[in-house]
Amino acid sequence: MFQQTVTSSSLLSMTIYFLFIVLIVCSMVLLSYFLGERRDHKRENIPYESGMLPTGPVRGRLSVSYYLIAMFFLIFDLEAVFIFAWAVSLKQGGWTAYGEMLIFIAVLMAGLFYVWRQGGLSMGMHDKNWKRTDETIRFDTLAKRQATQRAE
Repeated sequence: MFQQTVTSSSLLSMTIYFLFIVLIVCSMVLLSYFLGERRDHKRENIPYESGMLPTGPVRGRLSVSYYLIAMFFLIFDLEAVFIFAWAVSLKQGGWTAYGEMLIFIAVLMAGLFYVWRQGGLSMGMHDKNWKRTDETIRFDTLAKRQATQRAE
């Protein structure tokens, strides 16, 4: 195989390149700071959400099931990366790789079935364990509350 040796001239050129890039980035940040517009208006500091003025606390609590769905999506969507890599190298792997992918997909399907049976994919009142609490913010009730407060 090839053995590459690092010479002092290549190290010097890489160091100069790195310093040049750092100089460019720092100069762009400093220029934007000095040449940028400075406005401190009270109106610009308030949050604006879809044409509705905020009422109450800005940070509301969301249901835990929202975060569970997001985590399940990440877990089960990551399999696409592995399946794509497998599909690219399928000819080199042969039947062994095919069998391994079948096992991989079977384990994923078992995990998905388990999550589904445990109710992890259910969101809303159709779930038998779903209870509405004061901590759960429903967007429809939030919109009604904002409309009544604006009317008053």
